[in-house]
Amino acid sequence: MLLRLDFDRDIKGRLLFLKDVGVDDQLLGAFLTRNPFILTEDIENLQMRIQYLQSKKFSKEAISRMVSRAPYLLNFSVERLDNRLGFYQKELGLNVQKTRDLVTRLPRLLTGSLEPVKENLKVCRIELGFRENEIQHMVTNVPKLLLASKKKVTRLFDYLHNTMGIPHHLITKFPQVFNGKFLRIKDRHLFLEHLGRAQYDPTQPNYISLDKLVATPDYVFCVEIAKGTLLDFEAFQKTL
Repeated sequence: MLLRLDFDRDIKGRLLFLKDVGVDDQLLGAFLTRNPFILTEDIENLQMRIQYLQSKKFSKEAISRMVSRAPYLLNFSVERLDNRLGFYQKELGLNVQKTRDLVTRLPRLLTGSLEPVKENLKVCRIELGFRENEIQHMVTNVPKLLLASKKKVTRLFDYLHNTMGIPHHLITKFPQVFNGKFLRIKDRHLFLEHLGRAQYDPTQPNYISLDKLVATPDYVFCVEIAKGTLLDFEAFQKTL
């Protein structure tokens, strides 16, 4: 396909179009490596897709980010893009602004398969028992949750909820926990339990929030949260 193309006739105009959309010069090579088929797309169709996104109030910066991060975005018809935006707005009960924000942060939601998304929403609702407003809050804060591994999500939830005793509403407040590593969370919880400091109820003294448990570096976790030392923690980990 590429060998049949003429640079001045077929390629140059599309490269200039991508630059005009906001794809950085240094990203053009990687962009074309992932999606060489953009070079065979009709320029008018590409322009129509950009105009559609503009009509939906996506900013120039948002469009640049989306096209750069999801190179196949402009290969999809206006109808498909519209259907995708409608799906997320309806399925998650989002307003227009939140729908825009969601796909701007993770444009792969517009280009990838909907099956993993549907499966993860089903898991959150039926298997994990989250309410609709909780799911909405979690995915708008951590869009990757919609594409996450079902196995990882269910394993983390099971440990947080059934072993550590953390209720749904506290998990909802810090959905970034699903980006965390299972063994890291498990080791830290067991260390706190060993020290008698595994207290995750905000109504009780010495409360430890999920963000402090998951997001702090080991040294900070050991000194400020566990009230111990990094050496203590490392020694404890060797016993597991």
